[in-house]
Amino acid sequence: MLGLFKENVKIALGSIRTQLLRTILTVLIIAIGITALVGILTVVSALENTLSKDFASMGSNTFSINQYENSTRRNGGGEREIVNPIISYPEAKAFKDNFDYPLAHTSVSFTATTTAEVKFETDKTDPEASVVGVDDYFMPNSGLEVVKGRNFTAFDIDNNSYVCVLGSDFEKKLLKDLNPIDKIISIRGAKFKVIGVLKEKGSTFGNSQDLRVMIPIQVARSLFTAPNINYTTSVMVDKKELLSNAVDNAVIAMRKVRKLSPVEDANFAISRSDDLINKILDITQYLSLSAWVIGIITIFGSSIALMNIMLVSVTERTREIGVRKALGAKKSTIAMQFFMETLVIGQLGGMFGIVFGILIGYIISVLIKFDFVIPWLAITAAFVVSFIVAVVSGSYPAIKAAKLDPIEALRYE
Repeated sequence: MLGLFKENVKIALGSIRTQLLRTILTVLIIAIGITALVGILTVVSALENTLSKDFASMGSNTFSINQYENSTRRNGGGEREIVNPIISYPEAKAFKDNFDYPLAHTSVSFTATTTAEVKFETDKTDPEASVVGVDDYFMPNSGLEVVKGRNFTAFDIDNNSYVCVLGSDFEKKLLKDLNPIDKIISIRGAKFKVIGVLKEKGSTFGNSQDLRVMIPIQVARSLFTAPNINYTTSVMVDKKELLSNAVDNAVIAMRKVRKLSPVEDANFAISRSDDLINKILDITQYLSLSAWVIGIITIFGSSIALMNIMLVSVTERTREIGVRKALGAKKSTIAMQFFMETLVIGQLGGMFGIVFGILIGYIISVLIKFDFVIPWLAITAAFVVSFIVAVVSGSYPAIKAAKLDPIEALRYE
């Protein structure tokens, strides 16, 4: 059986060499479909991997109390628009003081400005830096990592120390790659000692996450005064299995802070970190579906092309089939010969498509700064699809060749 298989493969490769140009075109048609499928699935896998890593750094055991949910509220079709009040500092502080859940750490923060000018000696930045008032739990709750120096301590926050932690861009643009620790910078005339530098985060929707200055929250409140400042309250629970109970307790605590009666709707929102990533990953499923649709449409065309080339091959080799049958070849042997040729062409197209698809996916992932991963699911899918294409496309020509009458085949010119 193995010897017959090797012989069929040898005959298939010989036939392919005699029709090299036609075979190359057919392989390319199959490869294009597989490339589209593997390429898009590779990019989607890289996107999912990047999102998973980013949110994993924040932790899947965090949640925040916001004015509204992450989703946009519509005010059409008779739906009543709900206007929630901002979360003021007294409310955020009261929540932090009253929310006493085991193994939970609460942080209160606010964005003081997004148009700050930061000075160091005679140099200064453009007025595009963000200043964030934070406490000592802000960094771990937000998934931020200090790569140089240290984080804020409770002593820094309680004593309103004029210290700061910088985003990574300041080290390059303002400090000119000097050691930033213990350097003095100036914001609105106030001088701050640099105690730490954050790990580079990149940009989100065009906004740099590395052009931020974190300062103690009370210092920020004294320097930046504005009406209706909306504060952010985030909570991190040490054990993920306690998260749901912690969220329930947070809702109760915030309702008490806002003095809501049991029949009143909550006028605030709880956003869990794992809910957000699940919503984003749901969107990527549509991208995967699009890849399959594009790939199947292209592969359907390549299946027709592959079937046509095999039918032409059967017609051109009618006399060869007649000779083989006259010498005693069985129908199954003739069918297997042509089926094997189709299988070889299909797998060649699949392999080239996988290589091109992964290469294109890698290039796109590098350009848009996604974390590339080898898409094993896409590779497996490509092999399966190319095999199915070969089976479907090769069955009819193989059966047609097997059914040829040997006498009529020998007469064929």
